[in-house]
Amino acid sequence: MPLTVLLVDDEPLVRAGLRAVLEAQPDITVVGEAADGAAVVPLVRELRPDVVAMDVRMPLLDGIEATRAVLRTVPDPPKIVVITTFENDEYVYEALRAGADGFLLKRSRPAEIVHAVRLVAEGSSLLFPAAVRSLAAQYGNPQARATLDRAALTEREAAVLRLMTRGLSNAEIAAELVVGTETVKTHVSAVLGKLGARDRTQAVITAYESGFVSPG
Repeated sequence: MPLTVLLVDDEPLVRAGLRAVLEAQPDITVVGEAADGAAVVPLVRELRPDVVAMDVRMPLLDGIEATRAVLRTVPDPPKIVVITTFENDEYVYEALRAGADGFLLKRSRPAEIVHAVRLVAEGSSLLFPAAVRSLAAQYGNPQARATLDRAALTEREAAVLRLMTRGLSNAEIAAELVVGTETVKTHVSAVLGKLGARDRTQAVITAYESGFVSPG
């Protein structure tokens, strides 16, 4: 089955460019487009895309609120990649905090766009650039610190979380720790469960906001 994508951006040229890049791949199909976040929930319910690639700044409903709406109202929601012009955009960070799964710059090369969509769909790695990690550390969050303390991660789980913050995939973490990939999957699931995180992105945000790791 092809990987299906919904494009959401108020600029027709951006949508056309993303469609051309993605549909050049034999395993990716763009199933729909929208010009504003207000149209996202109905389209997601109708089209059931695997990934939504969504601009973070739009006139009626921005990518932050659209992300919240999808995750709040759609059962088994798609993965969400927010796209923007500026990598240190606080809107992007708020979208990630709201539950988006990754981040993509509009100026990214075609290969990077395709890789990002596939990576987020797979869910075993992370789209969380250095600029956004710095924003997470700057924010700080006593609640994140309390969450991490309550989680009482084991030494191995803590090691896995640190490697997750570097954006490593399960296979890369397994190679780093010299364990099997299935063992890593078990540890990742345990980390997400203990932190109450929906996905890797949310776990990594907690790690940075709590001071468990620092950017750099």
